[in-house]
Amino acid sequence: MSTETDTPATTVYKVTGMTCGHCEGAVREELSALDGVSSVEAVAATGLVTVVSAAPLDEETVRAAVDEAGYELVGLA
Repeated sequence: MSTETDTPATTVYKVTGMTCGHCEGAVREELSALDGVSSVEAVAATGLVTVVSAAPLDEETVRAAVDEAGYELVGLA
């Protein structure tokens, strides 16, 4: 029997207001600073932000980070 203890969580969020690479970078920088986040991919063209973290993140924490970057978290994609 195997036990998986460190399985990362991958979550895709919908963010509005991103229009360019600079926007993607701002969102990526804020979300990357959250505890447990190992990877962030933001795509302005779709508004989708994929976050890989050690454990599922609290949506309000993610919302605050996206807000700090200057954009709006709509919710899960």
